[in-house]
Amino acid sequence: MPERRTRTRPIRIAVQVGQQHADFAVLRDAALRAEDAGADIVFNWDHFFPYTGDPEGKSFECLTMLASLAEATERVELGALVTCVAYRNPHLLADMARTVDHISGGRFILGLGAGWYERDYQEYGYDFPPITERLRRLAHDVPIIRDRLGRLNPPPMRRMPILIGGSGERVTLRIVAEHADIWHSYGSAVELRRKTSVLEGWCQRVGRDPDQIERSTAIYQGYSSGLASDLLDARVSLVVFEHSGPDFNFSELPAWIRWRDEVNAA
Repeated sequence: MPERRTRTRPIRIAVQVGQQHADFAVLRDAALRAEDAGADIVFNWDHFFPYTGDPEGKSFECLTMLASLAEATERVELGALVTCVAYRNPHLLADMARTVDHISGGRFILGLGAGWYERDYQEYGYDFPPITERLRRLAHDVPIIRDRLGRLNPPPMRRMPILIGGSGERVTLRIVAEHADIWHSYGSAVELRRKTSVLEGWCQRVGRDPDQIERSTAIYQGYSSGLASDLLDARVSLVVFEHSGPDFNFSELPAWIRWRDEVNAA
C-alpha cells in the first residue's frame, strides 16, 4: 500500500489525446477508452498542425473537437493543454468555453497558455511576438475571460476551473498565483519542488493560499513506485498521461488508476 501522506486534495489521473495524424473516429475512440479505463479527465491540445512526425499530417481544431467529445463522453472532465490566448478574442474564448461546458453538463476545464509553436501563428495569420509579449497578453486576457464567464447568459454550470500551463518563475508563476485553479508544468520531481516553492512565494505576495491551486504534471511511462513517490513528494495531485495520434496505447493506464485509488483510500 502507498505511504500515508498529508494531502490537500485527491489524486486524479488524466489522459491527453493529442489530435495529430489520426482520423476523428480514432480520437473519439481514444477518449472513450480513457473514460472507460477510469481516467478523471481527457485533454487535447490547441495546435493547428502536427508538431511531431509529418508536419503536413492530419490535425483537428481544439474546441470544436472538445464540443464533440462533450457529447460522446459521460463522466470525464474535458479541456485542452492548453488553449492559446493569441488565437481567439478573450470574450469569444470565454463564450466558447461556456458553451462546451453546457454541452458536457458542467465538465469543462479551461486551459490557458501563452503559446509557443511558431508555425501555428504564422500559417493562420497571427503575429508571433517575443515570449515577453505573449505572457503579457496571457496576464491581460485571463481576468477578461473570468469576467466574461460571470456575465454570460446562461453562465457556466459551475465556477469553471482555469488551468494555466507554464513554469516561468518571473511572470508565468505570478499569473498562476493570481488566477489559476490548476497549474500544469513539466520537469523532474526536484524541479517541480523548486518551482512549487517559487509559486508559494508568489502566492504569499498576492495574498493567495497556495493549497487552492492543484498541481499537475505530465508523465510518459508505466507505473513505478519510485515515480509515484516522487510525484507525491512534489505535491502533484493531477497526473497527465500525454499521448498523441495516430496510436493511443493505454496499456499502462490501469496501474496508475489502481495507484490513484489506493492513495485516495489511504
